[in-house]
Amino acid sequence: MQERTILGIDVGASGIKGAVVDIETGQLLNDRIRLDTPDSATPDAMAETFAELVRQHNWRGLIGCGFPSIIKKGVAYSAANISEEWIGTNVVEIFSLACGCPVEVLNDADAAGMAEMQFGLGKGEMGTVVLITIGSGLGSALFIDGKLVPNTEFGHFFLKNQKQVAEKYASSNARKREDLSWEEWGIRFNEYLQNLERVINPDLILLGGGASKRFDKYDSYITVRTPVKPAELLNNAGTVGAAIHAHQRWRK
Repeated sequence: MQERTILGIDVGASGIKGAVVDIETGQLLNDRIRLDTPDSATPDAMAETFAELVRQHNWRGLIGCGFPSIIKKGVAYSAANISEEWIGTNVVEIFSLACGCPVEVLNDADAAGMAEMQFGLGKGEMGTVVLITIGSGLGSALFIDGKLVPNTEFGHFFLKNQKQVAEKYASSNARKREDLSWEEWGIRFNEYLQNLERVINPDLILLGGGASKRFDKYDSYITVRTPVKPAELLNNAGTVGAAIHAHQRWRK
């Protein structure tokens, strides 16, 4: 493995995606490969898919992984859109054993945020910056003067006048599940951002995940005072950020 190239893998509730990343430039060095997340989303099933993705890259070396959970010392502490069997499971151990390579893991939204702060619109931004990943749920990454505050879960607070958590109301899954128009969903998402603004008063809100590519479909419904912009790295951010995290961990 060359020191500047690391395999970054973005594990999600619907897909597991990976590519080799140049950690000095943030560029993907090959076309990203995507495999479907197993329907059961259990540790054993997902570890098998993770290992298959590594094999398809013919990779032997350090791997960075963004994972949809609160992660502390490699252990999953939540499981909002995957099997609850993950709670209490050491993600580093199960993925490392499955693929035969050293793996470093962090929360998937934190990974996306790290990439955007180093190579995207967040570069050099001081103050409070929050990135929201819009996908199966609503992930979040919070930065204060460029430093990550890990494992925030801003997709899990209850919205005003709603009897459900935000991601059940305003995620991409909610839009597809309820067959909402972009206008209908945009109004919902704006309601979520209004609550977010009220709670943390950020200086900049960046949007990542699949829906960030369609920002033009709903930007006219966003009325919060805080500037809201689609992340520059779009859906590649999680892959890039996972590689950055692995590099930082092994450099220490």
